[in-house]
Parts: sequence; C-alpha cells; structure tokens
Amino acid sequence: MDDIATVLDDVAILSKVAAKKTAGVLGDDLALNAEQVSGVKADRELPVVWAVAKGSFLNKLILVPSALVISFFAPWMVMYLLIIGGLYLCFEGVEKLLHKFIVSKQEDEQAHAEKLKALADPSINLADIEKDKIKGAIRTDFVLSAEIIVIILGTVAAEPFTTQITVLSLMSIIFTIGVYGFVALIVKIDDLGLYLLRKSVSGSFDKLQRFTGRALLRFAPILMKTLAVVGTAAMFLVGGGIIAHGVPFLHHFVEHSVDVVSVFPTVGTIAGSLTGIALNGVIGIAAGLLTLVTLTTARKIKGALVN
Repeated sequence: MDDIATVLDDVAILSKVAAKKTAGVLGDDLALNAEQVSGVKADRELPVVWAVAKGSFLNKLILVPSALVISFFAPWMVMYLLIIGGLYLCFEGVEKLLHKFIVSKQEDEQAHAEKLKALADPSINLADIEKDKIKGAIRTDFVLSAEIIVIILGTVAAEPFTTQITVLSLMSIIFTIGVYGFVALIVKIDDLGLYLLRKSVSGSFDKLQRFTGRALLRFAPILMKTLAVVGTAAMFLVGGGIIAHGVPFLHHFVEHSVDVVSVFPTVGTIAGSLTGIALNGVIGIAAGLLTLVTLTTARKIKGALVN
C-alpha cells in the first residue's frame, strides 16, 4: 500500500508539472478547435465537436504508445523532438502574427464574405463541408496532441516506465475531455444567449434574463478573440521555453539573467520570473522568424531547381 501511495503521489505531482508546461499548447488547441468547429449549423455544432473529440482520442491512441516506445528504446530522442515541437510552435505563432500585420482587415472580410456566399450556394453539399471541417480539426489536433505528449514525456522521461505510462495515459484522457468539453461550451455560448433573449418571462427576472442573454452574445466573440491572442502568445512562451531549455547556451543565458535580476530586494522574485518569461518569448519569436525564413528560402530554392 505504501508503494502504491508513493506511485500515486508521484503521478499527481508529475501531472501538475506536465499540466503547467502544456498550458500554452492547450490554450492554442482550445482556440484552434473552437475556431474550426464554428461556422457549421447550430444544431450540428455538438455532433461535430463529438466527432472531432473521437478523432482526438484516436490520435492519442496512436501517439501515446509511439511516445512510450521512443522513451524506452531511444530516450535521447525526446529532447530533439521537444526542440522540433518548440520550433513548430514558434513558427506557427510567427505565421499568425504576420497574417495580422500583412493581411488587411478588408481582405479578411472579403474572404469571410466569399465563404458565406459559397455556403449559401444550393449546389454545395453542406455535409461534405462538415466532413472537411472535421478532418481538418482532427489533423490540427494530431499535431498539437503530439506536441503535448512530447512535452509530458519530457517531464517524466527520468521516471520509471510504469509512471510514464500512467501519467501519459491519464493526462491524455483528461486533456481531451477538458479541451473538447470547453470547445462544446464555447460554441454554444451564443446559442444560450439567444435562448435567454427569446424566452419570455414576467417580472424582474425577465430583465435579468435578457441582460444575461445580451451579455453572453457580446461575450462570445470577445472570448474567441482572447483565446486566439492568449494562444498565440503562449506559442512563443512555451516554444521559446522548450528551445531555451534544450539549447545549453540559451539555457545558461536565461538562468544567468534571471539570477542577476532576482538579487534586487522586495521585487527580485517577481522581476526574475518576468525576466525569464520575457526572454522565453523573445527566443520564441526569434526562433519562429528564423524557421520561417529557412523554410521560405528552402521552398524558393526547390522551386528554382524544379523550374
């Protein structure tokens, strides 16, 4: 019983650490899935969320055993996979930032209008569009799930193999239920607001109900935008932190900078934490830009060679 209690205690502690390290990726996962699921008919939103959730469980069923095999036979690969995943996060974050700065609001609105026009076309099969949305969301989930699992694996890499299995399996199930539970809640917030506005009651409760309905309708788009911003920022912080931890000279630079700032009385601890976060963000942005430039150059060279 003592051994079981010790193992469960280790699992609980490691699960908390893994949850903190993957918080940024989870935020991005939540925002991306909520964005991809939106746009379908209101009565089809929850079935689509459920279909994507089932695909996510299947992704985890593939990824968790694969991660465990790598950890058992080639543990040295974990750090390299973490760095690759961190570079991917930073690259994706830079793409989002550049999209906001390069693509004008008018172009975004025009693309949205063309999408609505296509959906109104009776010759288009909405069931096919829904299937494409589900497939796209599951592909996105596979990439982000792989990143989450690699981060968790990096957290428990030094632990016994049974503990690795337990933590990976437990966190995969909890994360999937949590993410898609929140996605289902997010996509139905506006429907709840409309329901409260349309439902007629008498008395002072009617004013409260209508106020709540209007508040929910205003809150839904704000929540989506906030999730997108937080998710993008988290990409740089998490990705930059992973890269800084995996590259020795960057790791020492961040640690030394934090130590230098932390010596100040009273505010030293807070200043040190903020310095570490800021440096991880800067490293993340720099790594994302470098990855983007490298990939763009490689594509141009490949195109030139082909032509």
